Amino acid sequence: MAIGYVALVLHAHLPFVRHPESDYVLEEEWLYEAITETYIPLLKVFEGLKRDGIDFKITMSMTPPLVSMLRDPLLQERYDAHLTQLEKLIELEAEHNANNGHMRYLAEHYATEFNEARQVWERYKGDLVTAFKQFQDSNNLEIITCGATHGYLPLMKMYPEAVWAQIQVACEHYEQTFGRRPRGIWLPECAYYEGLERMLADAGLRYFLTDGHGILYARPRPRFGSYAPIFTETGVAVFGRDHESSQQVWSSEVGYPGAAEYREFYKDLGWEAEYEYIKPYIMPNGQRKNTGIKYHKITGRGLGLSDKALYDPHWAREKAAEHAANFMYNRERQAENLHNLMQRPPIIVSPYDAELFGHWWYEGPLFIDYLFRKSWYDQKTYQMTHLADYLKAEPNQQVCRPSQSSWGYKGFHEYWLNETNAWIYPHLHKATERMIELGRLEPADELQWKALNQAARELLLAQSSDWAFIMRTGTMVPYAVRRTRSHLMRFNKLYEEIKIGKVDSGWLEKVELMDNIFPEINYRVYRPL
Repeated sequence: MAIGYVALVLHAHLPFVRHPESDYVLEEEWLYEAITETYIPLLKVFEGLKRDGIDFKITMSMTPPLVSMLRDPLLQERYDAHLTQLEKLIELEAEHNANNGHMRYLAEHYATEFNEARQVWERYKGDLVTAFKQFQDSNNLEIITCGATHGYLPLMKMYPEAVWAQIQVACEHYEQTFGRRPRGIWLPECAYYEGLERMLADAGLRYFLTDGHGILYARPRPRFGSYAPIFTETGVAVFGRDHESSQQVWSSEVGYPGAAEYREFYKDLGWEAEYEYIKPYIMPNGQRKNTGIKYHKITGRGLGLSDKALYDPHWAREKAAEHAANFMYNRERQAENLHNLMQRPPIIVSPYDAELFGHWWYEGPLFIDYLFRKSWYDQKTYQMTHLADYLKAEPNQQVCRPSQSSWGYKGFHEYWLNETNAWIYPHLHKATERMIELGRLEPADELQWKALNQAARELLLAQSSDWAFIMRTGTMVPYAVRRTRSHLMRFNKLYEEIKIGKVDSGWLEKVELMDNIFPEINYRVYRPL
């Protein structure tokens, strides 16, 4: 009889990046890389577990922008072409390294991987959302939602209508996609402020996640800390992140992904190969980029990229199995200790960005596969669960008021509001006020109806926390700035044209084509609450 629970939670999210107006935009490859390196490998893991009779349980958010991109015919077509290019390049690499034993071995490894990705892609006819949905239908996977465009909710709390739009549009989009309302939500950046739970309850949501200190500093102090959810006064449950299990994966000092045997992320064929050789497989303007084909391992701390040894998938797989066993062992001891203290089964909630597994940590899907298999066969101390099943099994929890928090730097809101990105918020707030004003209008005709709905889309897209995050990290900043400005400019143009009753129908049609997220949106979601 298990004496505890372990809940693995993956947050699958990418910002909405879709550029039909251009033949090539580098940032679209964020999606293509994630499909090849994270989403398809996770599906392969789930399929293998199901095939082998392992009743696995995992929670995974699939955010509305990600779902929208995965189901977009243009992006599906472009991903297919992207995968074809990878297949051609690795075939060329196998020929190029025919007389180099280890390099040929690695090229053949990637050739097999890309071939398997092709098989999965074609088996589901490019519809990976339906592929994941089948595991929700079998109750192995609990898919939860997020903010409509991953908007940072505490920084818009002065406008309840804006917060409600992020929640309600997301829930409606989820229902249109999965055939039922979502039970849970991954708050964008796990960012919570007091009172948010009332809107979550009104939307029919049953639970959300926060960082550990969101529960540890709740009022009254929870008796079991972050090792049991708490109920808010609205009845919505709150699960807190376990820092011990998180550190074992995330930490740059002791985290698993830093092992010497694992693949080196920052050494890629796109930057290493001779220029004329690689030119057909990099950016159309001739600039180098990552291809996803990486031949070297981390090797050791403190080494420069030129000192990295060649990667060996066999030993990396062995290390992933070792780390999965270590993770299992530590959760067993943790569950035993907590059970002795609590005199009831603890739940250890381990949330991570999904893209860590496969994209950043190449062996991450192997780790997940081994962890589920070892947890199923090699221990009886804890039970793997997803959050919806846990609430059914353990319906009685303490009632508390959670503390304001996020899972970002220093645990609050500083990462999304600082000297690099503070300039965006006066513009977002003004646009929000204007959208609430538009929410009260009744459209004069179908053209104005379309314009009002597009205005709502543009505001939501401008609110994405990804743009502020990118500005803070200092990578791809011009793109994040451009996206924020372009959505705000489109919104303001729509606002002004709606107000004077003269909507430019040709321009609106082009904008609807570019920013086509939430085709069923109703701008009235912004009406005052």
